[in-house]
Amino acid sequence: MRIPIPAAPERMNPVITTVLAVACGLTVANLYYAQPLLELVARSFGVSQGTATTVVTLTQVGYALGLLFVLPLGDLVENRRLATRTLVVTATALLLAAASPYFAMFLAASVLVGTTSVVAQVLVPLAAHLAPADRRGAIVGQVMSGLLIGILLARTVASLVADLLGWRAIYCVSAALMVLLALVLRCVLPHRAPEHTANYRYLLAGLGELARREPVLRRRALCQATMFAAFTAFWTVIAYELIDEHHFGQAQIALFALAGVGGAAAAPVAGRIADRGHGSSASGAALLLASLAFFLAAAGHRCVPLLAAAAVLLDFAVQAHQVMSQHEIYALRGDARAWINTVFMTSVFVGGAGSSAVAGVLHTAFGWRGVCAFGALLPLVGLLMWAYGTWTMTPRARPSADPEHPAEPARSATRTQQRVTGL
Repeated sequence: MRIPIPAAPERMNPVITTVLAVACGLTVANLYYAQPLLELVARSFGVSQGTATTVVTLTQVGYALGLLFVLPLGDLVENRRLATRTLVVTATALLLAAASPYFAMFLAASVLVGTTSVVAQVLVPLAAHLAPADRRGAIVGQVMSGLLIGILLARTVASLVADLLGWRAIYCVSAALMVLLALVLRCVLPHRAPEHTANYRYLLAGLGELARREPVLRRRALCQATMFAAFTAFWTVIAYELIDEHHFGQAQIALFALAGVGGAAAAPVAGRIADRGHGSSASGAALLLASLAFFLAAAGHRCVPLLAAAAVLLDFAVQAHQVMSQHEIYALRGDARAWINTVFMTSVFVGGAGSSAVAGVLHTAFGWRGVCAFGALLPLVGLLMWAYGTWTMTPRARPSADPEHPAEPARSATRTQQRVTGL
């Protein structure tokens, strides 16, 4: 029986916020379970460490594909139905991964897991839609906290389950959670019918035009892509570093992964900063902090506490920058947040997928410090883009926090939609 919860934005309540946060955390965790298990996966399938890192790369490629082809449906299909049905496919993909006898089959299942785990990004724009304008940053920050805790705890949980039951068990556990989550969302989420009348083909065609027309969206997407690429490089390779250099077992890797949980505190803090109008300047500070975290990680090559401190700083910076970025881009178009999120998150995960592949090669060739040099450079590239955007952005081009009174970018986006969809 469905719990009667009001769907109107002004009636957003803690129950919906909590459910959305938990749902985002559980679904996005599927992308990260493999990271601390790569050594076990390599042994199980008889492949090298470098080859095993392709699991992370292809999972993120799958997620990028889901963002590109599934997420736009959030502006066309009733959101609750889209989320619950996609979760059923996710559960099936996870079971296929758990049962895979061959590495190639496991890789194919990993791509499908990534593609369908895009449910998390269907729910974040839904939270922004349901939230009142003056609290949107705070509520999105709360939902993002759940998502980020899911990212950060995924490695710990996967390591602990692998230590007790073997590395395949986490995929079975997650499959069961996806089915349970689908039932909860079906009961709790309000009905939200999208406002678009355009068809799917036109929405896909309009993504490139939207990115071209919206400099704020383009800049935020590229800056966050550099941040997530740095984040992915660190967490893809750190398990190898802890095993090879510090002789950690899976239980110890699980404890180390808890260090990143501190970064989840960034989301609500960043949301409040963005609500007060300081998101742009704070974003520059976050980019610089992420780069400095890699210098600390390189210096702490032989010191686990320093590596843990670097993980906390990096996670805090990456998550803070993402929340402030989403606060800004969601203000561009109140009626097309899934459309905007498609451009943003696809860019982010393309950056992450490329970075995980490069990080594996760099670790083989140059070791941990080679990866740290690469990771430190990425946010600095983002910092240059942020500085250029801040310098050239006029007050007239700045997005409004109120979707009912959008600034110039929102009008540009409206013209974009009219041109592409004929609306």
